[in-house]
Amino acid sequence: MPYITLEEHLPGITGLLEYRKDTAHPIRELTQLLLRGPSSLTEGERELIATIVSYRNECQFCTSAHTAAANILLGETETAEKIKLNIGSAPISDKMKALLTIASQVQQGGKSVTNESIDEAKFKGATDLEIHDTVLIASLFCLYNRYVDGLSTITPTITDFYQNLGHRLKDHGYNRLPEGYEHLKKRS
Repeated sequence: MPYITLEEHLPGITGLLEYRKDTAHPIRELTQLLLRGPSSLTEGERELIATIVSYRNECQFCTSAHTAAANILLGETETAEKIKLNIGSAPISDKMKALLTIASQVQQGGKSVTNESIDEAKFKGATDLEIHDTVLIASLFCLYNRYVDGLSTITPTITDFYQNLGHRLKDHGYNRLPEGYEHLKKRS
């Protein structure tokens, strides 16, 4: 049960962003830029960063949402599950392994990022911009995870919900839908 009054048909972060649209606007813009804007990392790879941070923060809503989005963008379901178990043996490039390691260190705390992990990422081909964006995405998802769980938002347990949300994130990114979310009342 959420700690504040939120729209029942808008679980997780969506309800919070609708509750306070003025603060949601810059958060959405930054997330849209980082996860859907121009980048040498694919949208699927950036969703993997959101997934690993959310998983390690034990935020069920965000883990499920970004796992679904990553699966849809990658066109398969194996990779997101494997990074949660062991980044080192996941079927991703060595560069992504190094970047996900950095994201995991950021999740623990900013000072947990080591010179060695940065050097390893650079050695594996990561650019300064990719390292920067990995740290910023990881930091942003720490904020989201704490926002969602700190206000005890509704966390659906139905897989179809997250599949639909994953498609919405793929098709519309992190922008607010122009028509809003009233249409979701029919599904809840």
